[in-house]
Amino acid sequence: MGRAFEFRKARKLKRWSAMAKSFTKIGKELSIAVKDSGPNPDTNSRLRAIIQNAKAVNMPKENIERAIKKASEKSSNNYKEIVFEGYGPKGVAIIVETATDNNNRTVANIRSYFNKFDGTLSTSGSVEFMFDRICCFRIKTISNLDDLEFELIDYGLDELIKHDIDNQYLLYSGFDKFGSIQRELEKRQVEIISTEFERIPKQYKFLKEDEARIVEDLLEKIAEDDDVQNIFHNMQSSHE
Repeated sequence: MGRAFEFRKARKLKRWSAMAKSFTKIGKELSIAVKDSGPNPDTNSRLRAIIQNAKAVNMPKENIERAIKKASEKSSNNYKEIVFEGYGPKGVAIIVETATDNNNRTVANIRSYFNKFDGTLSTSGSVEFMFDRICCFRIKTISNLDDLEFELIDYGLDELIKHDIDNQYLLYSGFDKFGSIQRELEKRQVEIISTEFERIPKQYKFLKEDEARIVEDLLEKIAEDDDVQNIFHNMQSSHE
């Protein structure tokens, strides 16, 4: 069928693989949210946010409902959130967020990845202080956007910027302001498309392209692990 067909096939398989991993990640987040605060999104703010994220990546409604129902059952897996901190090659600070039902397996795997690439898995708190933890709301634009920005400052809004996608904006605030910002957006009937929690480096570690490639190999290896949810680092390279 020719190279064009093979190219399209490979690209589609890659997209499906990324989608499957995204669904798995959200499924674990749904499970943790339900276990923590119950299956009712009306009374579980974190669950509401995750459902919005699931819809943003086109996760089917039945998948979302099935994950919530399964998490409500006593026999379902109990996922635990574990954050790993360490240093990669050239002293790059790395934070790995995981969701696991087998702590020993996850610890052993993450440690092996760092060791394989001459990194070091550190103790809790050894790296986290080098990052600011924030939340980011992606919303659809509204007519009184300037008024909204001004009013949300009282609730912890740090910044509002135009998104790359038309008619969408990004609202940034501190991680601890998630609840207050979410409540105010819902109160004003502002459509929240998705919510992300990020860790932004306070300072970056600049590496040359060949040095950065070694760190990228480590990051890719970590990302392949099924227990890994998010990875954050402070590397900045010459080819970015």
